Amino acid sequence: MTMIFGIPLSVLLGQLLLGLINGAFYALLSLGLAIIFGLLRIINFAHGALYMLGAFASLLSLKYLGVNYWLALFLAPLMVGLIGMAIERGLLRKIAGEDHLYGLLLTFGLALIIEGLFVKLFGVSGSSYPMPDALKGGFNLGFMFLPKYRAWVIVAAIAVCLVTWYMIERTRLGSYLRAGTENPKLMQAFGINVPLLITLTYGYGAALAAFAGVLAAPIYPVAPGMGANLLIVVFAVVVIGGMGSIMGAIITGLGMGLIEGLTKVFYPEAANTVVFLVMVLVLLIRPAGLFGKEA
Repeated sequence: MTMIFGIPLSVLLGQLLLGLINGAFYALLSLGLAIIFGLLRIINFAHGALYMLGAFASLLSLKYLGVNYWLALFLAPLMVGLIGMAIERGLLRKIAGEDHLYGLLLTFGLALIIEGLFVKLFGVSGSSYPMPDALKGGFNLGFMFLPKYRAWVIVAAIAVCLVTWYMIERTRLGSYLRAGTENPKLMQAFGINVPLLITLTYGYGAALAAFAGVLAAPIYPVAPGMGANLLIVVFAVVVIGGMGSIMGAIITGLGMGLIEGLTKVFYPEAANTVVFLVMVLVLLIRPAGLFGKEA
């Protein structure tokens, strides 16, 4: 049996693959945060609550409307995206132009309200979401048995991340979004509806969080606190990659998942804190983040 630093190669590869699955969630969630901050300059503490809403939307739509998993992958992000647009139009627009702290406090308070409401309605214990039939079973990779659903999570998350990056960085719509946030008056002079673009951007960031929530529902218990437990780690990932960096959020999310997986092999006690240790080191060396632009 091949050994690396006294660890069987099969164990090492298995943990790397499990880390990549966690990294797929980190990438998808941090991407939504990076879009909202990078284009709108809003530190969105409600992102975890939107992730939770996506998971609950899939669970409740299945329970009461019979909506299957594949349809929920489309409908749940759409519903949460519309909720996000309403939040931007009704609340965040009122404090546009103010210090970032106002947006942070508003979204933090909103997250507490949403989570408190769901605790009141559904309690703190989690509910299970059934695995879709088409994704039951798994693949024998030799060194581990990989469930089909976890493989699907990796593929779906990476695909959505890359499509989002291409849309923002390589299309005309993306150039309008970037220009509209940098010089809104000039863009409005050219007939571009900048307020609508801002609303759509926040809605899309919320939809990304909801999409991650639907992907997570068959793996993790669907509970009101599921977003809060993940949000701090995702914020650390965004800081490491560089606040507002789209590609930085994707690469760092996947990379931190792999590092977390390796840490579980060599020093399991540090697995829950390694992300924050890396964040501290990155901030000391490069305060703007690995892919961020210096002020």
